[in-house]
Amino acid sequence: MPRKICFINYKGGVGKTSLIVNTAACLVQKGKRVLLVDLDTQSNASIWLMRLDRWNKLNIEGKGSVFSIFEPGEDKLKDIIVKDVVLDKDGKSILPGLDIAPTTFNLVDLENEFKGDPAMPPYLKFYEQLREIEDNYDYILFDNPPNILKASQLGVFSANEMYVPANPDALSLIGFTLLVEKLMLFHKRSASFRQPGMGPAASAKGIIFNSIKANVDIEVPKMRMQLRLNQFRNQKRVHPSAKIFETQIRDATVVRRAVTLGLPVNLVGQVGQEEDSVATDYRRLATELERHQDQL
Repeated sequence: MPRKICFINYKGGVGKTSLIVNTAACLVQKGKRVLLVDLDTQSNASIWLMRLDRWNKLNIEGKGSVFSIFEPGEDKLKDIIVKDVVLDKDGKSILPGLDIAPTTFNLVDLENEFKGDPAMPPYLKFYEQLREIEDNYDYILFDNPPNILKASQLGVFSANEMYVPANPDALSLIGFTLLVEKLMLFHKRSASFRQPGMGPAASAKGIIFNSIKANVDIEVPKMRMQLRLNQFRNQKRVHPSAKIFETQIRDATVVRRAVTLGLPVNLVGQVGQEEDSVATDYRRLATELERHQDQL
């Protein structure tokens, strides 16, 4: 069984997509097979890795993305996966092993427009299709929007682990607190749909400080986050092994350049000292994530 991991915080703007895309790329460079599932209706991960030309085709045609599983419902998850998604200018794969299940703007219609079978909620349908392909991967990473509405539930229900990207500010702490509360409510509502062999329901296992600007002191925000994490751990509302990751991701201009190029940071050539430091941060994070296995 692969490790199935959600990246989510109830606060938006924490750099979640850059974190998940670059962590996925580093895991692939370490020899892992990774599926990135884009569940954020903004489609940032899909646009980044597919570039606009390929992504636009999906968005215009209205099929070949995650929502196609539900409407018109002719596709299955295995049909929409874009294998070895990262290509060079000549269309040659340059990061074999990184696949994506892309999304487009129409995923927002899952919230109100889609009328499914109450006995088969969208998250259960998605999970059953994911189970057909999960053994092809070592990691399945879900890029979730900052909520636990229907699109986000697809990943939350299917995952066994959850990591919370955060900035060193009060809003990230509030977002983490709200996430834990909403997560417990969803797990209660969906408990009757869980199946044997799914593994534990996802709980927060770690907080990752991300996009940290130079000369910003994060010790006080980190201390406050640690206090809240300790409180939740004592209340058994997060995983027993939950921690603040030692690796911290610095802010760097190369991240924005990488988005423009349609490449993960570790494939952007001619990086300078600042850029090389953030690429190293992502590699260290991938290593720390590998080592942070389930500990009961």
